[in-house]
Amino acid sequence: MGEHQVSGISIDVLPQGGSKCFDDDGRLKRTGTVWTASAHIITVVIGYGVLSLAWVTDQLVWIVGPAVMFMFSFVTYYTSTLLAACYRSGDPVNGKRNYTYMEAVRSNLGGFKVKICGWVQYLNLFGVAIGYTIASAISMMAINRSICFHASGSKNPFFGVVFLSNHCFCRKD
Repeated sequence: MGEHQVSGISIDVLPQGGSKCFDDDGRLKRTGTVWTASAHIITVVIGYGVLSLAWVTDQLVWIVGPAVMFMFSFVTYYTSTLLAACYRSGDPVNGKRNYTYMEAVRSNLGGFKVKICGWVQYLNLFGVAIGYTIASAISMMAINRSICFHASGSKNPFFGVVFLSNHCFCRKD
């Protein structure tokens, strides 16, 4: 290991080039492949789609709901390509790696824009947390209502199909 002096502070830096365990920036080498990355992306997209498709379809009806989800998939794709393009600053092959969103913003925009992006990021996180809390509360109330309905004497096996079709196609609000 080599040693660098920066303003009186010494830090250990791994030698460039040939370590089997460490990358050129001194962190452990990543062992993922295109297959593992694809599996993670598919898991996230399918998980998100399965969890949100019913709600979006319920709120925005059958035509508009999936169209809005499709639009947001393009937004997700666009922001993912932007983050991938900002992974290294300077030289795309040998430049400094940006491991977090804020590092990418700092190296590309800098200054006051970093603070603005940080506030927007935390505001978005706060809004998503509130949204998930409200959605889970509504789902729990619907499950409770369904349990109470069946416990009070309904033995109709087609209740779910009738309720679902009535709710999806005859909604007035």
